Amino acid sequence: MAATYAIISVGGKQYRVREGERLLVDRLKTDEGKTFQPDVLFLGGDGDGTLAPRSQVTAKVVGHVLGDKIRIGKRRAKKGYRRQTGFRASLSQIEIQSIGAASRSTAAQKEAPAPKAKEAPKPAAKEAATAQPPRGYADFTVADISEKSKRWKIEQLEAALEFERANANRKGAIAALESALAAKEN
Repeated sequence: MAATYAIISVGGKQYRVREGERLLVDRLKTDEGKTFQPDVLFLGGDGDGTLAPRSQVTAKVVGHVLGDKIRIGKRRAKKGYRRQTGFRASLSQIEIQSIGAASRSTAAQKEAPAPKAKEAPKPAAKEAATAQPPRGYADFTVADISEKSKRWKIEQLEAALEFERANANRKGAIAALESALAAKEN
């Protein structure tokens, strides 16, 4: 089934979205330019739908913006009491990149690893598994990295340093990883 729309849940609210559509949602913790997968509640299109589907929706955070200014006025008649307040909501603008793409990719992933497992020897698989940055590294702040990097293995430090240079390129994180790597090697 080719899903033409999806109903997703972001920040406790539900939105009906299509591919390529942009919408404003409550401020997300995800950085600008990064992608995330919101919870998918429903996939629909071509006259039928799927409740609680296994496929995913991929969304990209385009930017963080402030909403329209909302003015709030209080007044008491004949008493001279007037108060003006207001606020601007913190919002994130997101763009829906793909709907239902994960179901196709998971099917391809299930078929692909079987031939690779036969060709690759077991020790190489262990080395590849240890050469990964620590779990959840992409969500770490620079302070987290400088604190936690002291307990990581050399392979994890090198993998995290490669990831940082390729993706995030945060100077503080690179400096913390290099100093922890130098301390481990000495």
